[in-house]
Amino acid sequence: QLQLAESGGGSVQAGGSLRLSCTVSRYSYSMGWFRQAPGKEREGVAIIDDLRRTTYADSVKGRFTISRDNSKKSLYLQMNSLNVEDTAMYYCAAGGFVDCSRVDCLTGNYFNSWGQGTQVTVSS
Repeated sequence: QLQLAESGGGSVQAGGSLRLSCTVSRYSYSMGWFRQAPGKEREGVAIIDDLRRTTYADSVKGRFTISRDNSKKSLYLQMNSLNVEDTAMYYCAAGGFVDCSRVDCLTGNYFNSWGQGTQVTVSS
């Protein structure tokens, strides 16, 4: 079974930056970051496929950058200009082929392996 482990979360003031990392036990075509704040539903943050095509939630466009390094079996999320609304548990996820231009990958329905999460807290 595919295993994922996130790291890099923490507490930061509004306007600050964090970089999340996720290591995976083996290659996956599609990988992504999702988040869930207390009392809210899980939401997709960013997706990247093996061709490096990316999909972002509107709320993070221009602030967050997703990337991957297959040689290191790693996924990253660079988060800049953080605001209080970004506070959440962040999860990385992995799945097979999916065409995000045809379906809404940000729902998470196309990902079948999930990490345990890393907490990001942004204070004002």
